[in-house]
Amino acid sequence: MNRLNTLSDAVATHARLSPQKLAVRDSRRSLTFAQWHERTELLAQGLQALGLQKGDRVALLAYNCLEWMEMYAALARAGLVAVPLNFRLTAPEIAYIAEHSEARAFIVQDVLASVVEPLRQTLGLEPGAWIAFGDNLPAGWTHYEQLIAQAKEKNQPAATTVLPSDMSALMYTSGTTGRPKGAMRSHEGSTLIALATALEMGFTSEDTALLVMPMCHANSLYFSHTFVHLGATCVIDDRRSFDPEALLATLAAEHVTFTSLVPTHYIMMLGLPEAVKARYDVSAVEKLMISSAPARKETKLAIMDFFKNGKLYELYGSTEAGWVTLLRPQEQIARLGSVGREWAASGPIRLLDAKGNEVPDGEVGELFSHTPYIFDGYWKNPEKTAEAFQGDWCSVGDMARRDADGFIHLVDRKSNMIISGGENIYPSEVEGILGAHEKIKDVAVIGLQHDKWGEAVHAVVVLHHGQTLSEAELIDWCRGRMAGYKRPQTIRFVADSDLPRTATGKILHRILRDQMSASPALA
Repeated sequence: MNRLNTLSDAVATHARLSPQKLAVRDSRRSLTFAQWHERTELLAQGLQALGLQKGDRVALLAYNCLEWMEMYAALARAGLVAVPLNFRLTAPEIAYIAEHSEARAFIVQDVLASVVEPLRQTLGLEPGAWIAFGDNLPAGWTHYEQLIAQAKEKNQPAATTVLPSDMSALMYTSGTTGRPKGAMRSHEGSTLIALATALEMGFTSEDTALLVMPMCHANSLYFSHTFVHLGATCVIDDRRSFDPEALLATLAAEHVTFTSLVPTHYIMMLGLPEAVKARYDVSAVEKLMISSAPARKETKLAIMDFFKNGKLYELYGSTEAGWVTLLRPQEQIARLGSVGREWAASGPIRLLDAKGNEVPDGEVGELFSHTPYIFDGYWKNPEKTAEAFQGDWCSVGDMARRDADGFIHLVDRKSNMIISGGENIYPSEVEGILGAHEKIKDVAVIGLQHDKWGEAVHAVVVLHHGQTLSEAELIDWCRGRMAGYKRPQTIRFVADSDLPRTATGKILHRILRDQMSASPALA
């Protein structure tokens, strides 16, 4: 029976073909393919020894580090399902995902253990299912390295048959309801997107990729699979905050040939003094990706000027559909404002009106993509799954238009979604938390243009009659209730009559955003 390789299969393949080749490194340590394969097998055995069985979900919480690659491969080997968590989430946000996914274990970096420590008493997991790694391990947790060492002593190979159709990851992405939805990704989908990426962008085993975007995000996850399947090298930027000069130093020292960044990263890097930039030789960089937010013409020109040997790409995609469109190097300036045309191996994009009819070129419709690596639906959410599909075509709610040459132009992203520093922020989720404040009658959250972050979260608040509340007080109240990147940077208090609404009373976010954008730009 023919079948596609999983991630762990790819590691095993290159452990046989190129055992001593560098597979992955971060600032602390590195692994050859042979070493990675051994640790993949042992970690898989250790997890099974805890009683975890094929199909069980395992929540993963860590900053960028080499362990992400070990965990993804080991879970694939054992037939377990990765539930990657954003390290910026608060305990209540993590608790919801853990409960909804029915996670049976956690693997957590030591510095983030305190975030989930309160959940150990409420989630009902087996005591041994709380696993931690790092230099300062919390008391009462199962030690990651000890789990591997014990498996080596027992030497009982992980005997699990994993099929391409089996779920590999459950990736939570917020929606218009304000509650995150779990997108089910299969091993087959993960491998197909890896192969399509290699085909479209011409990657080979000689590449070295620098993974900067969070390893819990689709961007780094999908790109990392590409390089593993090819037997190339992945370097993980494990700094906990973005350092533009350190990034340049890594690009130069590791002879990186590819990296994927958001516009904010490029702006910060290119904004360094010329003398600083001149210290680093980035001539090895051959390909660069820019995504997650619109990029200005001057930003793209500056990127292409600095990376003399680098070709710039821009993609549009989603956790659910994977890569959908690509703006290729020769199209960057001539097609500025477009996200390109269909990715390799994809079917044609459909732009549909409210009745499901295709709209003519130049008119706005809901974007439905047809990719071979599409997700398998939303976990325990058949209604949202049905909404996302029209036959074999998938939508995540983005509105777009197609020009006469077939280039796609996004008009609105997931209705009112805010993109700040590459992070997707859904107003309804933030509004739900703010609305729980006893003094708040109504609230609308929008994104306003920000020179550094692309967009900044802005809340427009209506208070109950007779109540008073300051901007500083409300921002402080938000701490601990939502991740820092979701918290409003600015707040404006208005009368109820100042909020634009539909005839049925729904707030018109787009009109409100236009009104607020007429105010002085946020610094």
